[in-house]
Amino acid sequence: MKNRQISLKTRVLHRYLGFFLAGAMAIYAISGIIMIFRETNFLKTETVETRQLEANLTGGELSPKLRMAVKVHKIEGDVLYFKDGNYNKATGIATVTEMKLPFVLEKMERLHKATTNSPLYFFNIFFGLSLLFFCTLRILDVFAKSANFQKRLILCHWCYDTDTDHFVLIENDFFLKSISINTYSIK
Repeated sequence: MKNRQISLKTRVLHRYLGFFLAGAMAIYAISGIIMIFRETNFLKTETVETRQLEANLTGGELSPKLRMAVKVHKIEGDVLYFKDGNYNKATGIATVTEMKLPFVLEKMERLHKATTNSPLYFFNIFFGLSLLFFCTLRILDVFAKSANFQKRLILCHWCYDTDTDHFVLIENDFFLKSISINTYSIK
């Protein structure tokens, strides 16, 4: 009876934690897909930003001020040109062009890449531990050889038999060590 109560409590915990984690998994899935294209301009828009800096800065002094790597390509008069913009030595105005994701996608990507310097890393740790909890429950279920697991371990797949123009459903039950084949006509 005690095992049944523990089983019911873990199922309830699994269900409600699953509702929360479904949203978190969607966020990580979307941001992960977006991060695949981070070297391209996929979904990004060009933003031009003008910043007022001190006058008469050199290329090496611009990097920390702009928080980006600045390698000067050419100098025309008082204007220094670099990869993503320019800097006017006389006025101190720097114009920087950046490609940015939309606000929501940028925040999702930031959550995905959170480090210990960000308060978001607590969320990442909680999410990882919750997924570990789910995996542990599944492994314990396997060792217990519960009826639920046995029902789920039946692997089914459809095949198309070109000789007979039939679809074939093959069910492979690993616990009963049996294979059943059902044939369905497409006509």
